Amino acid sequence: MSTRRPPVHLLPGLALCSAVALVSLGLEHVEAALTGRAWLEALVLAIIIGALLRTAWKPPESFDSGIQCAAKTLMEVAVMLMGATVSFGAILKAGAPLLAGIVFTVFATIAVSFSLGRLFGLPAKMAALVACGNSICGNSAIAAVAPAIDADSRDVATAIAFTAVLGIVVVLLIPVIAHVLHLNAAASGVLAGLTVYAVPQVLAAAAPMGAAAVQVGTLVKLIRVLMLGPVVAILSILYARRRTGEPGQAAPRRSLTQYLPVFILVFLALALIRSVGLLPQALAAPASSLSGLLTVVAMAGLGLGVDLRSVTAAGPRVSIVVTLSLVVLGGFAMLVLHAAKLS
Repeated sequence: MSTRRPPVHLLPGLALCSAVALVSLGLEHVEAALTGRAWLEALVLAIIIGALLRTAWKPPESFDSGIQCAAKTLMEVAVMLMGATVSFGAILKAGAPLLAGIVFTVFATIAVSFSLGRLFGLPAKMAALVACGNSICGNSAIAAVAPAIDADSRDVATAIAFTAVLGIVVVLLIPVIAHVLHLNAAASGVLAGLTVYAVPQVLAAAAPMGAAAVQVGTLVKLIRVLMLGPVVAILSILYARRRTGEPGQAAPRRSLTQYLPVFILVFLALALIRSVGLLPQALAAPASSLSGLLTVVAMAGLGLGVDLRSVTAAGPRVSIVVTLSLVVLGGFAMLVLHAAKLS
């Protein structure tokens, strides 16, 4: 009787990714201790450190399988666990006009940003990564969309790098914009929730406008995050149809997982179970923590797969598209404020 041996070939790469992740988490804590907030989150630091390490030193081939496992498999597991932290009940609390505005902002920004990316000559997958990252939740959206469209690690790292930089700029600008436009707390919170990438960054951007702005901003941001599942599902279907339509490729049997990856199905299933109360709320915090930790390790894997010398070639075009996409997002956010009569 034979027994399955553990995948020891993954250990070197996974150990390296874990080491980079631990260093990134440590630096995030140092930032918070010295400045009061983490200006660069651990997942951003992980991809930067990983890319810098890969640029200075190419790991042996024995590391490759573990690095790829971290960048793809662990990321998919992290996305699945995110479903346990999502409750569709949050949608009902927002109100129909604001909810419609959030949905409109996400899909309209994706469409315009993708078009801008193609106009500036970006490959379709890179344009999709930039569009989804800016429109939904930055790095997490890029990481979640990447496996659904089979994006290249270099494109993922490039998109994350540029959105990370602009994400910090947005956090600093939101309080200034709110002050200049004389926005009240609710409007300031909506603006922060619609434009800032990560939930912790929303808290930082809305905090100067008061507790009410933080509460509203967090709710709006969480609803934006809920859009990640439908968006990734739609992109999965579109990519699957495009792939099966390629010349010389036989059309396989249709199945649900052909169009919706298993990790997205699990994400949606967990979110549904949590929403109807079958999943204990006490599990949400551990699931969120584990998802966040796995995402940092996955980001390290993405970074370790990228040589920065090859990324810089795409820099100018990507930076222009990301900046214009962010301007578009801000414009749609202001339209929502006017439509909801919050400005």
